[in-house]
Amino acid sequence: MGAALRRIQLGSALSAFGLGFTVPYLYVYVAQVRDLGAGTAGVVLAVFAMAALAVLPFTGRAIDRRGPLPVLVVASALASVGAAALGFASTVPAAVLAAAVLGAGTAVMQPALATMLVWCSSTATRTRAFAMQFFLQNLGLGLGGLVGGQLVDVDRPASFTMLFLIEAAMFVVLGVVVTTVRMPRTASLGGARPSGDAAAKGGGLRALLSHRAMVQLCVLGFVLFFACYGQFESGLAAYGTEAAGIQPSTLGFALAANTAVIVVAQFVVLRLVERRRRSRVIAAVGLIWAFAWIVAGYAGLGHGSQTMATAAFISTYALFGLGEAMLSPTVAPLVADLAPESMVGQYNSAFALCKQLALAVGPAVGGPMGASLHGPYIVTFVLFSL
Repeated sequence: MGAALRRIQLGSALSAFGLGFTVPYLYVYVAQVRDLGAGTAGVVLAVFAMAALAVLPFTGRAIDRRGPLPVLVVASALASVGAAALGFASTVPAAVLAAAVLGAGTAVMQPALATMLVWCSSTATRTRAFAMQFFLQNLGLGLGGLVGGQLVDVDRPASFTMLFLIEAAMFVVLGVVVTTVRMPRTASLGGARPSGDAAAKGGGLRALLSHRAMVQLCVLGFVLFFACYGQFESGLAAYGTEAAGIQPSTLGFALAANTAVIVVAQFVVLRLVERRRRSRVIAAVGLIWAFAWIVAGYAGLGHGSQTMATAAFISTYALFGLGEAMLSPTVAPLVADLAPESMVGQYNSAFALCKQLALAVGPAVGGPMGASLHGPYIVTFVLFSL
């Protein structure tokens, strides 16, 4: 790994570490610590998604015109301001506005970082670069959440303010670290893509929509993220507590199992993934996630003991983690390989937008189903995974 990639990975990991300080506690902070109510907390969480959906359609063109580095620096500064403001927000308008700024900043960071990885890697090293990013981000999120949990006290709002200030500082560190990166633009970005001239003549969005392979990948990405990430903190959590009788504290162990599998399995899985066609790897992920949903079905609809139900539910999250470890070094490099050199930012932003749509639609669909329609919920997501 070259010096440029090491610095990008370091900045990405530190920003994930900062996010880990606040993500698990955002609902509690808004609803209870600031005493703004559950409704306001729900609005704040929704604003994150809406802000991302608002800025991502314009992000790709900015990256391709200005380069990923200046866009990432602006995004990290924006996210830092939003995080700090949220730490001091004591009214509904202040919390919503801060959430919008933070959501917009973090959303733009994703495709900007992905484009920097593409530019600083070759076709041969790209898969490992994205696998390393996914590994470090999950490790950072997990460690941040662990440390943050030791610092927070619901009776002391200042303890939560400190977490948001730490998060803001990590975004500043990201911006500073990436400014030291020299950006050598890679000439070879892949073969299965339209030419740069064709993209320029057709216009950015028109060229992307006319690229059948990329459109198919975006649709597939939406389905995959809808069936996994879109359910983690909504439908699957509701299903676990309502159908399987899982204690809320067990959800934390399930998420920890998910992260642990990713951290332990990432580079073992990478050796297997690198030797196989990406389409077959994605198909294998779908099968693993379908099996994970079947295991979840046993947890809530089976007739075993509560201990067995709990073990099955935690295993569901662990199986999702195995699929994620396989997916991370597969899909992101595939987006880069499909992109023309002049549109890498727009392709990364389009895929990030599909992911964000799945994360917005997933809870809206899965939450009510997971809470009340237990059988149909499991069947629906087994089919989506297949």
